[in-house]
Amino acid sequence: MTTGQHTQPELGPEDERLPSMAEQMADQLGGWRGLVESSIPVVVFVIANVVGDLRPAVIASVAVALLIAGLRLAQRRPVRHAVNGLVGIAIGAAIAWRTGNERDFYLPGILYGIGYGLALLLSAAIKQPLVGWIWSVLVAKGRSEWRDDPRLVRTFTQLTVLWGVVWLAKVGVQAGLYLAHQDTALGVARLALGYPPYALLLLITVWVVRRVTRETAPPPLPGA
Repeated sequence: MTTGQHTQPELGPEDERLPSMAEQMADQLGGWRGLVESSIPVVVFVIANVVGDLRPAVIASVAVALLIAGLRLAQRRPVRHAVNGLVGIAIGAAIAWRTGNERDFYLPGILYGIGYGLALLLSAAIKQPLVGWIWSVLVAKGRSEWRDDPRLVRTFTQLTVLWGVVWLAKVGVQAGLYLAHQDTALGVARLALGYPPYALLLLITVWVVRRVTRETAPPPLPGA
């Protein structure tokens, strides 16, 4: 190496830049396009079912979901959110088609919500907070050093309880409407209680974890 030349030190995994809050939010929600696209099939089902019959509404919602997934594939855009939405729509549509009951279109989402909420609370109870492990996979690139930090373990446990309570509360509203045969109101609740609470919980989680991580980071060495 000649005099005056400097090499940049290689960054280890612990030094890599974490995605910003906005980047993490956009990735998990699929951006504004993902939000809109995931809601369109449900909106189509609700409107078509109000103005027409159940089976045309089922066909219309599935067709729209397939169209959205196809457009993403044609544009070579990520299809994860579209595929997830398509699977959920297809299962609900198949059940509603078989039973002839429009409210059954929303049954898979209700059952999934109950299972997810209970799993969150159970993971917190056994001190394996699910939000922490999801953070490890989606943000920390598989690293789980947070398990060695009591403050982060406590933070992820509290966040997991928050997610579980909110999830069970919102699915409880939908379950009540389902049992009361309030089909149109159930469709509206599915939309209103879908992404808005999820986005708020995600925002709280990212903000809290990043704040705690900054507070627990070791101070820089003198002269570093």
